[in-house]
Amino acid sequence: MTFSNHCNEIFNRSISDYHVKDNIDTPINNPFDEGTIENRLYLKNWIDTVQWHFEDIIRDPQLDPVKGMDLKHRIDKSNQDRTDLVEQIDSYFLDKYKDVKVLDNATINTESPAWAIDRLSILALKIYHMKEQAERTDASAEHVQKCQDKLAILLEQQKDLGSAIDQLITDIEEGRKYMKVYRQMKMYNDVETNPILYKGKK
Repeated sequence: MTFSNHCNEIFNRSISDYHVKDNIDTPINNPFDEGTIENRLYLKNWIDTVQWHFEDIIRDPQLDPVKGMDLKHRIDKSNQDRTDLVEQIDSYFLDKYKDVKVLDNATINTESPAWAIDRLSILALKIYHMKEQAERTDASAEHVQKCQDKLAILLEQQKDLGSAIDQLITDIEEGRKYMKVYRQMKMYNDVETNPILYKGKK
């Protein structure tokens, strides 16, 4: 099994597990051992899945403003958790391939493996929810057809992105590509770099 297919299996399991209760406050029950890449992939997708539903709820025009602000803070934390998980997944690849001899003509990719996997996780969610729309019995035939067409494109995109990820990993394994990880420097989350936060401390 390719690495991207392995990712998709884990993502689909996470999405399915979440939708048993379909509630943003459902605690995660990660089935994979701590410290494994599978554990990190499952957690990554769980965060994405919960945030998908955060984003649905916050667009409710009837949402109470106080609840909306609380949800905005939860979204901010979720975004930071998501970024942290991406960096952990990239650290896995850095460690796994640390002894690979990089070829003299090796090049760097436009994004690291984990950021591509991040997009694969989101795609799994898009496919799940577009499939829901394509199977609705209470929607118009036109709506269903549009969603079926979009679903076909998403499935093609998933296949292409998976192939690109697997190729990138092979290239890193064989020294044709090398990776760097630029740790995210989100200034608005940092009390030392967000003016609203550091001025508020005085």
